[in-house]
Amino acid sequence: MNGLLVAIGFLTRIPVPASAFGRAGAQSRSLPWYPLVGALLGALLGGLAWLLPAGAPMLAAAVLLLAWVLLTGGLHLDGLADSADAWVGGLGDRERTLAIMKDPRCGPAGVTALVLVLLLKFAALATVLPAGGWAWLLAPVLARAALVLAFASTPYVRANGFGSALAAAPRLPAMLVLTATVAVAAASGASGGIAVLIAALVFLVWRHACLRRLGGMTGDTCGALAELVEAAVLVALAWRTAAAA
Repeated sequence: MNGLLVAIGFLTRIPVPASAFGRAGAQSRSLPWYPLVGALLGALLGGLAWLLPAGAPMLAAAVLLLAWVLLTGGLHLDGLADSADAWVGGLGDRERTLAIMKDPRCGPAGVTALVLVLLLKFAALATVLPAGGWAWLLAPVLARAALVLAFASTPYVRANGFGSALAAAPRLPAMLVLTATVAVAAASGASGGIAVLIAALVFLVWRHACLRRLGGMTGDTCGALAELVEAAVLVALAWRTAAAA
């Protein structure tokens, strides 16, 4: 259970005992729990969605997105912004790209990426909220499952980075949890199957880009991966909802 507490404490702003982070190997043991933390986020968002007024989907979408960002502390949004700045400013050079990611300032590419992703999420939520469904559960679960796969299958290029402990996590528990997560999502109906396919496509494209540019992943590129998967899954499910209306 210590791994679950660490995963909750790292991926969300839900308070957990500080002592959980001080135990040896706590960070590496947290990786298999990532999809469950995504399910917790989805459950909280689903409960909030149930309380929001059905007749005001745009207002409900804005409140839900605000809660989403607050619950996660914008953790992955930061990685998205840093990755966007680095990809544009790096000009194809590995070392320049990595150096820009370390810069705490947010440049125009990062701001643009944040605005576009949040806008996509807002529009998608406004579309799927009136129809109900599982979009706000599938998106955070599959995004964090993508992180499990990234750390389990891709080199981590910063030897002393925060994610190096996650990259050293035992592979078997991570892959078993990942397999179970994908199986449950795919078995949840057509929406689940679509969400899994979209998440897999985003993962493969972004992983290929990171391998080509950097030779692997960093914490920032993993944050960007989570945001891209969430946005893509929400948009795909919103598209399906709109097409069925």
